[in-house]
Amino acid sequence: MGGHPDHYAAHGAEARWAMVHAVLADGGLRDPAWRAAFEDVPRHLFVPCYFVGPVGREERLWCEDPDADRRARWLRGAYEDEPLATRIKDGVLVSSSSRPSLMARMLAALEVRDGHTVLEIGAGTGYNAALLSHRLGDPAVTTVELDPEITESARRHLAAAGYRPALVTGDGARGCPERGPYDRIIATCALPCVPRAWLAQCRPGARILAPLATGLVALDVRETAHGLCAEGRFLDTPAYFVPLRGALPLPAQLQRLGGLPGRIVANELFRFLLTLTAGALDPHEALSLWEREGRPRRERYGITVGEDRQWAWLDDPEGPYAWPTPYDLSRDGA
Repeated sequence: MGGHPDHYAAHGAEARWAMVHAVLADGGLRDPAWRAAFEDVPRHLFVPCYFVGPVGREERLWCEDPDADRRARWLRGAYEDEPLATRIKDGVLVSSSSRPSLMARMLAALEVRDGHTVLEIGAGTGYNAALLSHRLGDPAVTTVELDPEITESARRHLAAAGYRPALVTGDGARGCPERGPYDRIIATCALPCVPRAWLAQCRPGARILAPLATGLVALDVRETAHGLCAEGRFLDTPAYFVPLRGALPLPAQLQRLGGLPGRIVANELFRFLLTLTAGALDPHEALSLWEREGRPRRERYGITVGEDRQWAWLDDPEGPYAWPTPYDLSRDGA
């Protein structure tokens, strides 16, 4: 990042304050410690290059563009409350920087305290790891990324910003047992299920926050007679992330929606239910349930990860509406 002109620091600080105030206006950053992290960590150092526009017709903005107006657009965009596509390979988005207000919401829901250790799944640009390091200190943070190029890029960004958490190249579904156990695990990539391997790396009382089925589920880990289990509900906010690489795609039945009204298929909450129950519930059955139960919002759904199975549920983990998760990464031998 040595090519950044010095004047970016001053202009970036102004834009960063504006970003923080926008997130505050949206109801985020009520914890002073997280507000300080967003105020102090320069996001532009983590997105020296990003893409705008639809994939396939995207426009590249970068910090060293010879055109001053385009450099100014790059810097402004780095501090807008928008997700930024940072790496596209063969026409597929493989890495991004999430919307700052969503990141603030996730970090608040993680409920960290001083002294906690955190495992992050998906290093991405390194920005989220920097926020965690600002809050907890470098030694408390471990972040895992499958792609070695992304790992090294994140390492450079973090060093430029003055942070040095542990960065590990590896399969996020397997976690990082050598640095565990952890008090908190946060994933920044979409999952088809919660890997069982993560539970073995948690302390009792830990919390796992992960994107799943276009939502965010917060699971609390507890000890039982049969070992550790985790259970919790979805937050009320939608969340769309780059999928965990190596995970299987969702079942094709999500595409078989013929006969359903277009307005229903387009309903974001109904599509959440379809994704959550893919492989376990026929779309027409899902529609009947959804309408019968009053078109439930995300926070009525939850996930339970037990010793030998995991399932999604509506209202009650032992109630009448429960479905196995679409794919179980806990069965991969990790």
